[in-house]
Amino acid sequence: MQYQSFLIKYAEIGTKGKNRSVFEDALVHDIRMKLKPVKGDFIVTRERGRIYVSAKSEDFEYKDVLDALSHVFGIAGICPMLQMPNTHDYKAISQKVLSHWTDVYGERPVSFKVQSRRADKTFPMTSNELDAELGHDILEAFPECRVDVHTPEVRLFVEVRQYINIYSETLPGAGGMPLGTNGKAMLLLSGGIDSPAAGYLISRRGVVIEACYFHAPPYTSERAKEKVAQLARLVSRFSGAIALHIVNFTDIQLYIYDKCPHEELTIIMRRYMMRIAERIAGQRHCIGLITGESIGQVASQTMESLFCTNEVCSLPVYRPLISFDKQDIVSLAQKIGTYETSILPYEDCCTIFVAKHPVTRPDPEKIRASEKKLIPEIDEMVDKAIQEAELIWCDPGRENAGTDAD
Repeated sequence: MQYQSFLIKYAEIGTKGKNRSVFEDALVHDIRMKLKPVKGDFIVTRERGRIYVSAKSEDFEYKDVLDALSHVFGIAGICPMLQMPNTHDYKAISQKVLSHWTDVYGERPVSFKVQSRRADKTFPMTSNELDAELGHDILEAFPECRVDVHTPEVRLFVEVRQYINIYSETLPGAGGMPLGTNGKAMLLLSGGIDSPAAGYLISRRGVVIEACYFHAPPYTSERAKEKVAQLARLVSRFSGAIALHIVNFTDIQLYIYDKCPHEELTIIMRRYMMRIAERIAGQRHCIGLITGESIGQVASQTMESLFCTNEVCSLPVYRPLISFDKQDIVSLAQKIGTYETSILPYEDCCTIFVAKHPVTRPDPEKIRASEKKLIPEIDEMVDKAIQEAELIWCDPGRENAGTDAD
């Protein structure tokens, strides 16, 4: 059957005490935004502890609604349900339950448990009485079924609130916190597997993200640039539209390559990427940087290298994958749908200029001495790269749009 109502369950928001309504309002807003492109007309309402989505008519695509809701951070569970007015009429409830059972389970001999919850204390039956009476009615109508209170195949939920909610399936949501409830940060986005996954994880905690990509034409192609934009669009299915800042890094990389010891190239280039990303983050009112680094994965991600990279940043650097094994990261990328795009064979600027034998335990004092050889010319290059950075708007519904993400 095609349900027209959905009960939206949340988890962590329920611990927010006096601030809970702020998070509930943010979640309602995000749900409405995600449903905008979906065919149909929907109403999103809330009461304490519950959020409801209802279609005004049957003219909508059920699967599209579920897909949209499954990409909303803050939702713990999605329950397709039947909803009816609470008239304190047990017989009407029983008839609705039996109708639901017929439509969903038919004559299947399943084990079940009825779990009622009476939030409306004026209802004339207790939760236990509802459980017993509805269980009796189901067994009478479907004698092949049986009650199993420990490991039932079907759990039938009946909530007695302002309305009566009847459902027997809870689909998993994306979890986390509603977008915008925890500030904004800048993601250093490459064409690899790790950084899109890192952006997803931080966004899942309610952080709005923008992204910075370092492009090195002609050493990296337009296809590499489009690959990164596509990764941003894939992440934006969860995070909302992403402002992607594309920085031309070619002159900076070539200058570092010409002036610095080659074993230090990776770490020095990384330090300049962090400097540039932090400056753009400041312009865009971001209060943190995000990277996809994991301890020991490559030479620039040893503890010593990360310490050396952090030295040039005043903003906090968030590394949600820091303790992940590579297979853990791959599994996450597959789950969120970025993996197949990440492995497309279009090189980014990091892999083009990588040293054969990069230093794995850089000495910050030596790195600073090497960087002095670059000044003042590199400062002008950095200023130019930031001023000329291209800004494109990435979301699932369009390729490129506009030059400003505000």
